[in-house]
Amino acid sequence: MTLPPPASPEPLIDDRGTRRRAPVSDHWTVGSFVSAWRLPWVASRKATGLSSELLLEDGPLFFVGIDWAAAEHAVCVLDQAGRRVGAFTVEHTADGFAMLARRLGKLGGAERVPVAIERPDGRLVDALLAAGHPVMPVKPNAIKTWREAEVLSGAKSDPGDAMVIADYLRVRIHRLRPATPYSGATKGLRTVVRTRGDLVDARVAATNQLAAVLDAHWPGAKAIFASVSSAIALALLTKYPTAASAAGLTEKRLATFCAQQGYSGKNPASVLLARLRCAPAGVTDPALSEGVRDAVLAQTTVLTALNTAIKNLDRSIADRTDTHPDGPIFRSFPRTGTVNAAQILAEWGDARAAFDHPDAIAALAGITPVTKTSGKQRGVSFRWACNKRLRQAITTFADNSRHASPWAAGIYNRARAQGKDHPHAVRILARAWVRVMWRCWQNGTPYDPTLHGRANQTINTQAAA
Repeated sequence: MTLPPPASPEPLIDDRGTRRRAPVSDHWTVGSFVSAWRLPWVASRKATGLSSELLLEDGPLFFVGIDWAAAEHAVCVLDQAGRRVGAFTVEHTADGFAMLARRLGKLGGAERVPVAIERPDGRLVDALLAAGHPVMPVKPNAIKTWREAEVLSGAKSDPGDAMVIADYLRVRIHRLRPATPYSGATKGLRTVVRTRGDLVDARVAATNQLAAVLDAHWPGAKAIFASVSSAIALALLTKYPTAASAAGLTEKRLATFCAQQGYSGKNPASVLLARLRCAPAGVTDPALSEGVRDAVLAQTTVLTALNTAIKNLDRSIADRTDTHPDGPIFRSFPRTGTVNAAQILAEWGDARAAFDHPDAIAALAGITPVTKTSGKQRGVSFRWACNKRLRQAITTFADNSRHASPWAAGIYNRARAQGKDHPHAVRILARAWVRVMWRCWQNGTPYDPTLHGRANQTINTQAAA
């Protein structure tokens, strides 16, 4: 098998080039299931130079497909010829996992019994990895398409899906990538970072809900401070949840309230009170005001709890990033910040063997386009299938970095000069940064702008010569 040519070390201004792009999931790449670091029989095949057919006995003995469910999982086992040699179900319990490990253990060495499943993580996947089985996450859409081609009648069942998954694994094993276990430190950081992201989304939703209530019944309360979800705005709404309760609010009382809350804004109480009075008047009907009061207090309670939880997770993220072996690497890049660096590290991971080229990370992050060619037609489109959390984290960093790094600003400005819009230019910059970050990550060294600048000068000198 001939590997594609390596990518150029120079950052491309246009990310629509023909460089080798590593896939997101079930397309072949360096570091895939066929790489020697993961499976010993491939190394023996390469050493002898014999074909896979001649050394089939050195490959997988059986292929296992698991149709995952919340309470019970369907399992199907196929041999090398595609004959079904076992079909059973296991419960999503500790005893069920132990029974699955025992039954699969009877088939032979765990390293020669790969398992395909439609999810990349979870306790079942952890149990299979702990038992030594190569676990191959497969995309549900790929299995759906495969089933439609193989099962012409359209029949569907959990045992049938498990068999389809096992057959998909048997036929396309050379194109699948195994799940790579991450360290406990990375898993812990990822859990905290993702939970924080979910809470931030919940805060946005709760803020919009509170804003909608105020727009409908008391617009002035929304206009006083810049953000209705800020601590001082929530404190004001807790004390004055309706227009009727704030009818007696004077400039002196508002100034005292701001002082008690430690308000550091530049606007005096007179300006804040003027914003309240200039807005449309709030409702004064007693019955309606009571309902508004209950709704506003409920929303302020939720937002206050979310703000507290997010602050606690921010502290946890900072502590975990400081103690993570790769934390100093990702925090060393310009304008990453603690949370943004943790977001990148949590999704990037610490399994260096899984990503032996920066293009693999770039494709995973969705910052490389998808090229489709057919005959004389050629189209380049946005990559939708990716780790969207990683894309958001890396593009956020790339956009911020151009304000602190002349090298990053140059790449962004040249992309904009070529007619790229802002999001496209940021993705081009992010792809350039991924190559730098990947090298620092592989070497285990923090980013040094001085070394980076000298390397770019050398490349430019060689190109000019």
